[in-house]
Amino acid sequence: MQVSAVSKEINEWSGSVLIAGILEGTIESQINLFKAIIKDTFLSQRFIDSKFEGKKNQKLSIELIEGKVKKLIFVGLGKPETLRIDDLRKAASIGTRQVSGYERKLGIFFPWDAFDPSSAACAVGEAVRLSSIKDFRFKSEPKEPTPIDEVELIGLDTKTTKSAIDEINPICEGVKFARELVSAPPNFLTPYQMSKEAEKLATDYDLDLKVLDRKECENQGMGAYLAVAKGSDLDPNFIHLKYSPKNAKNKVVLIGKGLTFDSGGYNLKVGASQIEKMKYDMGGSASVLGAARAIAELKPNNIEVHFIVAACENMINGSALHPGDIIKASNGKTIEVNNTDAEGRLTLADALVYACKLKPDAIVDLATLTGACVIALGDEIAGLWTDNDQLSEQLTKAAGKAGEGIWRMPMQDSYKSGIKSTIADLQNTGPRPGGSITAALFLKEFVNSSIPWAHIDIAGTCWTEKDRDITPKGATGYGVRTLINWIKELSLNTN
Repeated sequence: MQVSAVSKEINEWSGSVLIAGILEGTIESQINLFKAIIKDTFLSQRFIDSKFEGKKNQKLSIELIEGKVKKLIFVGLGKPETLRIDDLRKAASIGTRQVSGYERKLGIFFPWDAFDPSSAACAVGEAVRLSSIKDFRFKSEPKEPTPIDEVELIGLDTKTTKSAIDEINPICEGVKFARELVSAPPNFLTPYQMSKEAEKLATDYDLDLKVLDRKECENQGMGAYLAVAKGSDLDPNFIHLKYSPKNAKNKVVLIGKGLTFDSGGYNLKVGASQIEKMKYDMGGSASVLGAARAIAELKPNNIEVHFIVAACENMINGSALHPGDIIKASNGKTIEVNNTDAEGRLTLADALVYACKLKPDAIVDLATLTGACVIALGDEIAGLWTDNDQLSEQLTKAAGKAGEGIWRMPMQDSYKSGIKSTIADLQNTGPRPGGSITAALFLKEFVNSSIPWAHIDIAGTCWTEKDRDITPKGATGYGVRTLINWIKELSLNTN
């Protein structure tokens, strides 16, 4: 898909489908403009018959017989005074879903003047691209979706938006890669296969790669991670990718939870726990590897980025972790396991210790960690935990630019009592109230206090059961664009 800005007037454009954003209260002023394009004297009546008023998310699709434009799709943007860039993003997505059967050249005509041209171009271009992604890899007769060949953003200046538009494809490919990882079934995406996917990234984009096997992890003292892995017949793979431009002045680490399948262990997932969906318990690692794919192509300056995934399964066999076991993490802290289904934080514990040894300027982890976060924030907003105000502000800004919901949650020190054990240093779960907070406080125990660190819980946002904004039903790729925006901003602000 080729996205470009064209500074033509709307009546000069020709193509297969035109998506037009209409502000509430401006229909009359727009009708004459579009009458000239499509030569439809009944256009006013079409608006009346469909009760289209330009209200947010309304749509009106008109198929045309005469002229070069074969389909005209109007999408409501709401009132001018409340217009946000997210409204453009969503309108582009709504319009793109109506394009089927008329693919080829798509034009988009929105009120660009209300926004920074580059930001608007990027948001809309990404929305079209991401709304078009379909995954047929595991169908017996895969149908390749008909691609939209060209997308032209009508009325935007080519020169001022070029650099932003050039970044759309690498970013969207990173999201696509993450979605495909999450969507892959657990008998395909094993811990070993995840390491092979990282190996392909390293080969294709000249990244450094290190994969630690079980023995090497034992030598590092990763008792928490390996305790989870020992319930599976499949070996764990500890993945460490590195992007390192010359003369990098800053170093950050991104960590993704990498449970390729989570049965819950002896605390087996039952009832409404959705065990059949637990292939997506590696959503954090997918986001991190998707970000790696994009960052390696975008090549930001001044910043070295490490991508870490402690990949394994949480299964049940004769060697599996018992409820009540005491294990030791690589920083020497002992953990009483009172629930084998709180396994992600055990794998992350050793990943965080490993990351701290790299002496980075910041660490961010993403994890499908707690159902409690889903209860608190739903399926459109991820939870953010950090003690560092600057890092919180940076990540919130990066998520906002991506249109990815995020909300800073409290790190209540008094809740630490909930994860204290009477016979070990810690226990891996606390009381039910504040469960997502005690999970974050548990992770904090494995981070050097001098290193800025943030934890993002994506349990609700990595998967959707319905078409939502720019995301078709299934894996969302949440977090990829937030991480990319954060890295890009750090790169620009590093002297």
